[in-house]
Order: sequence, then structure tokens, then C-alpha cells
Amino acid sequence: MDHAQGDHLLLVKNLKTYFYIRQGIVRAVDGIDLAIPRRKAVGLVGESGCGKSATALSIMRLLPSPPGKIVDGEVFYKGKDLLKFSEKGLRKIRGEEISMVFQDPLTFLNPVFTIGNQIRETILEHQSARVRKSEVKKKVVELLERVGIPAASDVVEYYPHQLSGGMRQRTLIAIALSCNPSLVIMDEPTTALDVTIQRQILELIKGLIEDFDMSLMLITHDLGVVAEICDFVYIMYAGRIVEQANVYTIFERAKHPYTIGLLNSALSIEEFKKKLVGLDGSVPDLMDPPPGCKFHPRCPLMKGVCSQEEPPLVQVEPGHAVRCWLAE
Repeated sequence: MDHAQGDHLLLVKNLKTYFYIRQGIVRAVDGIDLAIPRRKAVGLVGESGCGKSATALSIMRLLPSPPGKIVDGEVFYKGKDLLKFSEKGLRKIRGEEISMVFQDPLTFLNPVFTIGNQIRETILEHQSARVRKSEVKKKVVELLERVGIPAASDVVEYYPHQLSGGMRQRTLIAIALSCNPSLVIMDEPTTALDVTIQRQILELIKGLIEDFDMSLMLITHDLGVVAEICDFVYIMYAGRIVEQANVYTIFERAKHPYTIGLLNSALSIEEFKKKLVGLDGSVPDLMDPPPGCKFHPRCPLMKGVCSQEEPPLVQVEPGHAVRCWLAE
């Protein structure tokens, strides 16, 4: 994907986010570029510990600091660098223009306030000048109905513990959409849900992208979810982007051994697999990563140069780039 500002809503350039802990420096995000076009869904994919969530928190400027710190890079939203905004300026952007849906709703919903209260609070915080107080309750009920919550006029009076996991996730999505944002970042929105509810939430998200005329950044470890929703995909490993392309190219012509490993370890209803091929090993310690290509200790195709020198991100065809010596 072209990384000039152009028609992109969000453009990240050379982002580096490190965590300074007693044992050393964790290079969670180590110089990544990514672009999110207007009205498109972009997936950021990788295993736990590869830096996906740190990327999202950096974009939103919600890193726990200390120990987290953005040490380099630019995050352009509609042409303006969010990393240069004051906290007051950011508060106008967060929630109103860029929203985030987190993985565990119970952590982010306040247990002592009703569902309606929490959505109402978000609307009044960001849109008090545009929405009359008398209209807010109606808007809250409409939002809950739009995210598929039945009997929404009753549910506004419920507390988070009275809802199922799927309903809580829908409520978080309703809060994220309450101010009609241009961009929604979703961090593993279906991981904690059972398969049937996952399917419903994915269908909901697909419909919302069109209805709300928004862009989506979807953070996940699941390529099946990406196939369902995304237009473009970035594969992340050990703080780096190792492959990027549109979703069809990734599934048809993946080049990086890590991407191929992720695809081989995924179940598919189209193709019967007697045996799933797993990825050996785990994501390296980001405080002390291996030399050369960070994937080489786990790579079945490793050759000499892989353990000595890190490969650059090279374009193998228009819009398709890979960080691998084999792609040269």
C-alpha cells in the first residue's frame, strides 16, 4: 500500500514505541509504517506479544507512561501529526473522531453505572453542542438497537454484570460509535466470545463500516476474521511489519514464511485438513531479540544470511511488500 498521505485517513511513519523496565528496554514497536485509507478496513495481524496492541495504544496516545514511551515516528490523522497534539487537543480527537473497542468489555465498562448512562456520558462529553439533552436518551436507544441489542429501551437501565459477553461487546461498540467517528480501532473484539457470537459480531462490524461511513483498524491474531472483514492486511512480528498486501494477495500469494505459517495453522471450512501445521517456538524476547531476521530461529527455510542481517521490506509486486531474504 502506498504510504503517501493521499486518500489515507491515518498514516503511521517509522513508529517506535519502547518500554523502559528495570530489566532493560522492550522494543515493542520497532519502526513500522502503515496506512489506513478512508472507508476501508485494515487488519494488523500477529501472535500475542508481537506489538499489535502497543501500536494501537501509541496511535491513541494511551500508552501507560512510564514505562511506555514513543521514541520516534509520526502518526498523521487527516494530515496532522497526533504525536504533536496537546492532551487537550487529543481529548477532542479521542472518542469524537477516533474510537477504540477493547478486548475485554468488563474491564472498560464501569460496573456502578448503567449501560445507558455510560453511552450518554460519551455523547455529552463530545457532542453537547450538537445534541439536545432531551434527544440523548433516544439516540442511546437507537445506538443499542443498531448494534443488535433487543429490548434496547429496557437494556439502557441494565448494569454491565446483567449482560452476556456478546451484549457487553455490542455495548462497547455502541459507545465507540456514539459520536460518529471517522476511524474505529478494534483490539481483538471477538476473542473472548464463543464462535456463534463471534460470527454475529463480525457481521455487525461489516455492516457498521458501510452504515457509518468509517474506516476500521482491526487488531487480531486470527486470519479468518481478517478474511471476513478487511481490505488490506499488515502482518506483524516482533515489533516489525514483515508482510503487507491486500487481503486477496495475502491469502493467495503470501511470501513470508511467518505469514504462510499463520495460514497453515488456521482452520478452514473450504478445505479439510487432517493435521494442522503449527508454528514451532514463540515470539522472541523483545528485550533481547535474535540477530538478523527476527523470525529466523523459527523459520523452516532459514539460510545463512537470515541469522546475520535483517532483511529490508521489499516490494515484490505492486502493493505487496515482504521483509524476507527469500523474497529478494
